[in-house]
Amino acid sequence: MGILNLTPDSFYDGGCYTGLDEALRHAERMMAEGVDLIDVGGESTRPGAAVVSEEEELARVVPVVEALAGRLGPVISVDTSKSRVARECLAAGAHFVNDISGLTFDAGMAQVVAAAGAGLFLMHTPARPDRMQQQTGYNDLLGEVVAFLRRAMELAEAAGVPHAKLAVDPGIGFGKDVTGNLELLRRLSELQCLGVPILLGTSRKSFIGRILDQQDPEQRLAGTLATVALGVSQGAMLHRVHDVAAARQAALMAWAVCRDPVVC
Repeated sequence: MGILNLTPDSFYDGGCYTGLDEALRHAERMMAEGVDLIDVGGESTRPGAAVVSEEEELARVVPVVEALAGRLGPVISVDTSKSRVARECLAAGAHFVNDISGLTFDAGMAQVVAAAGAGLFLMHTPARPDRMQQQTGYNDLLGEVVAFLRRAMELAEAAGVPHAKLAVDPGIGFGKDVTGNLELLRRLSELQCLGVPILLGTSRKSFIGRILDQQDPEQRLAGTLATVALGVSQGAMLHRVHDVAAARQAALMAWAVCRDPVVC
């Protein structure tokens, strides 16, 4: 899953692809590198990020989704927790919604996804981005994440989203400290109890910088690739990344080692 941020303030590539031409060129690069799904986002969800209005988010994402669907034809997801943004992007040609809130920020999201016949990625977070890092303590981190995601799946299915169109994301970096992020990576395979694909999003995040003493996200690629490979070994089937070619190679190599009985 290649990241296409249309935001001025994302932690790594904010401001790089805010114009339509720049966004399409980046999408073309990712497609050439073997991306399977392009995740288009118009609101930063980095820790401390402020909420963007529906109108601003729509103005950022809808023209790009329309252009991608009309000219390049990749599989598209829209990274939003607002049902109106999701509805208009799905109408414009998106195939999935990537809801970081796990259906907790907008009660209408599941119905919008179901009505469009779209897929849905459900992520765990304890709060909105501007407050989430104030809530990093858990009595049972994995147990709480699993319970949250199971409830989100139940809400989605009750609204009419088929089980086969769901995937779950433990929310690395969302309301977790370094220790919590490492625990989730260590125990990622336990999310397989939910019976749907696992999405992992670690790309260039701050916990990697903390561990490797790399304050600049530009220097966190090697750490990211380690998490991709280890994620494959723990059963992750989807990887949300900035660096498609490198991450794809890491994932395929890890898959060959961990899953393929014969490597020719």
